[in-house]
Amino acid sequence: MAEAQLNIGEAARRSGVSAKMVRHYESLGLLPAVNRTESGYRQYGDREVHTLRFIRRARDLGFSMAEIAELLKLWQNRRRSSHQVHHIAQRHVDELTRKLQEMEAMRRTLQHLIDCCHGDERPECPILEELGGDGHKD
Repeated sequence: MAEAQLNIGEAARRSGVSAKMVRHYESLGLLPAVNRTESGYRQYGDREVHTLRFIRRARDLGFSMAEIAELLKLWQNRRRSSHQVHHIAQRHVDELTRKLQEMEAMRRTLQHLIDCCHGDERPECPILEELGGDGHKD
């Protein structure tokens, strides 16, 4: 039985990504070029939809396009070692942890400034004073 050929809209719907992103992933080489009809319309099969779902899930977890490209190659290589995948995922978790720490520091600083600001009719505002400072401690 032949595999169903889907147009880009249906492939996008089934994979949970927009048609624009399908074309974008194809242009980046994350999704191989697909067959086209005589009229030039792209035709997608289950394999491409599965790959698009993989990409969408990886994006949902915050992986970069470069990391997704690495993961896709590993996913498609059944003889890969899981060590390589583990390394990419751990590197991503480390980066997320670093970003969370930076965001928490920003939150604490901003909350401190909010606590110091009276938020009334007076012109004095520690938030604006901090933002307007040169930021350098001599």
